[in-house]
Amino acid sequence: MQKKQLSFWQIWNMSFGFLGIQFGFALQNANTSRIFETLGADVEDIPILWIAAPVTGLIIQPIIGYMSDRTWTKLGRRKPYFLVGAILSSIALFIMPNSPSLWVAAGTLWLMDASINISMEPFRAFVGDNLPERQRTLGFAMQSFFIGIGAVAGSLLPYIFTNYIGLSNTAPEGIIPPSVKWSFYVGGIVFLLAVLWTVFSSKEYSPEELAAFEAAEKLDEAATDGRIEEANRKKSIKKQQVYGIGMIILGGIITYLIYSNNLTKELYILFVGLVIFGMLFLLAAILRNQQIKNGFTIIVTDLLNMPKTMKQLAWVQFFSWFALFSMWIYTTQAVTGHVFGETDTTTEAYNDAADWVTVMFTVYNGVAAAVAFLLPVLARRTSNKVTHLLALSFGGVGLISIYFLGDKVGLLLSMVGVGIAWASILSIPYAMLSGSLPASKMGYYMGVFNFFIVIPQIVAATILGFLVKELFNNEPVYALIVGGCAMILAGFLTLGVSTNRKININE
Repeated sequence: MQKKQLSFWQIWNMSFGFLGIQFGFALQNANTSRIFETLGADVEDIPILWIAAPVTGLIIQPIIGYMSDRTWTKLGRRKPYFLVGAILSSIALFIMPNSPSLWVAAGTLWLMDASINISMEPFRAFVGDNLPERQRTLGFAMQSFFIGIGAVAGSLLPYIFTNYIGLSNTAPEGIIPPSVKWSFYVGGIVFLLAVLWTVFSSKEYSPEELAAFEAAEKLDEAATDGRIEEANRKKSIKKQQVYGIGMIILGGIITYLIYSNNLTKELYILFVGLVIFGMLFLLAAILRNQQIKNGFTIIVTDLLNMPKTMKQLAWVQFFSWFALFSMWIYTTQAVTGHVFGETDTTTEAYNDAADWVTVMFTVYNGVAAAVAFLLPVLARRTSNKVTHLLALSFGGVGLISIYFLGDKVGLLLSMVGVGIAWASILSIPYAMLSGSLPASKMGYYMGVFNFFIVIPQIVAATILGFLVKELFNNEPVYALIVGGCAMILAGFLTLGVSTNRKININE
């Protein structure tokens, strides 16, 4: 029994919800730093305020993936999570621009990012569930297309409201401008409607059908020699214990050095987090030694027992998303301060420059949508690895070039390279990964893969704040240069990724 090949419009419908998800995500990315700064945040504190987003993703996505693998309702398997996440995200989008204080805005970002993650994570597994392997590249490309379109509209809204509707882009100190507020209101409505379209226009395979698709793989798993499986399990537990102890020791030593040398407080998040991760590894090892298997042990253990392709792609994702997060955090400050020389958030010049950042983000997302279906063509003529290398190289050069530019048109050109990289980041790694994942664990493996999107964002939020303050003299544009170099490095690391199907799971 094989999955049916879906038509173009069926793939269109099942991907349409990403239009709304990215609409909200784009509003968050392009305007959150501006909202924080308007409510009184210092530039060196902005990364720590952003930390809510990646931390939330680190916790939420694996859990949602694990749960959605085991959920069956009249509405479907993944679709209940699409819907709940969309409702919560829409509420958060209405609250965010009305935050009366900085701490309320930071808390709302936490709620908003958690809700977006609830909707977004199952969409990746949705492709693996519904499409045969030969159509998955098209499925991920379709998602990239809607991500680009949604992000274009979301990023451009404040500019449109200011220049074509007539809403003001300035406000008294501590108040979010009307153009930004109405952009978030529209975003909340679009988010919900787009996800509802996918929920009611797409079908999911029944448990019986998916069981039939997976029957051959389960037979292969059942044929595994029990003694070898048990030996591998014990070896895996020992490895987990060693990793856990190592992370606790390393994190503890560096945390002490941070404390004793009175270094910037953001560094605590990274290295105290390493200690906590080590403790989780040890706890999972203890439970597995007692023959206890549950969602917690599976999620933690899969960090060690990932397919080879997934481990190699982890480094590609790490440096790619480190670069993206540096862009999302610091582009507004780099453009307003370095390019246009404005730092007063109450002036019209500052807000005009900040509005231009939304146009820049519109361009890179528009380019991503435009090239989404060209990347699979290039990959067929060369390879996924070469295609990703070229795309990330364009993106890295685009980020670095912002330092040397002094006009609006040049800034838009820099975003063309970023857009090409963004389209590839959203599709090529997933196309390379999907063939190495067991179908029965698609949801939580996609969730675990999100670790390598989230962890670099946590690293960026902690390390970049330190670098900008201590080494770059509070000049955020240098953070974009670091990000550009990281993106180029990610491209070259892609060349070492193995694309053969090898699944190794030792529970």
